[in-house]
Amino acid sequence: MFVKNIMIPKHECFTAQENTTLKEALESLEKHQIDGLPVLNGDNYVGVATRYCIFESYFQSDKQKDEYLTSTFVKDIVTHQNKFLEGGELFEKTLLDLKDFPLLAVVDSNKKFLGVVTRSDVISSFESAFGVNRPGVRIAFTSVETEGRIARLSEIAHQFHEHIISLVTFDETDKLVRRIVMKIEKKNNIEKFTKKLEEHGFRILSIEEDQ
Repeated sequence: MFVKNIMIPKHECFTAQENTTLKEALESLEKHQIDGLPVLNGDNYVGVATRYCIFESYFQSDKQKDEYLTSTFVKDIVTHQNKFLEGGELFEKTLLDLKDFPLLAVVDSNKKFLGVVTRSDVISSFESAFGVNRPGVRIAFTSVETEGRIARLSEIAHQFHEHIISLVTFDETDKLVRRIVMKIEKKNNIEKFTKKLEEHGFRILSIEEDQ
């Protein structure tokens, strides 16, 4: 999945023009219960204003709070001026960038603002990939890393009429064995299904039911 598939489009975003005062920006952040505002010059991206950077800049100033917030513009305190996305990136690669920051802007080649990707959006996408919010049975197992193993796994699942909710694979350190986590709907044939997997060389590590 790409960034453009999970981004919040411009018309659904809360933004601030660059000459918005910090007081107005804080009011908008509070009103909409969000952590950051993309700052624009017309339609062009300038940076991001967050509560943290607003108050950090205030504490570093020598002005009274009200004076500072009403006389300082968001363009003066923005961060991430050159840290943004263009839509074609894989969404999972944004997780580290969003680890300590609430959102990243998505822009075109001319830095025209297109939308945002938020930390909660990325986390929700990961939860969906793992089937976190759907009940079922999570089976963790390993497989020798050879051609056709995933296809064989699918054939066995099809043979038992298993509905696969999610399927995620991880590489082991030696690169010869792959860890696989499969989540399927709960049925009465789990024992037979896992036995068949083991007969075909899949080593079961754990079986857990998610409510």
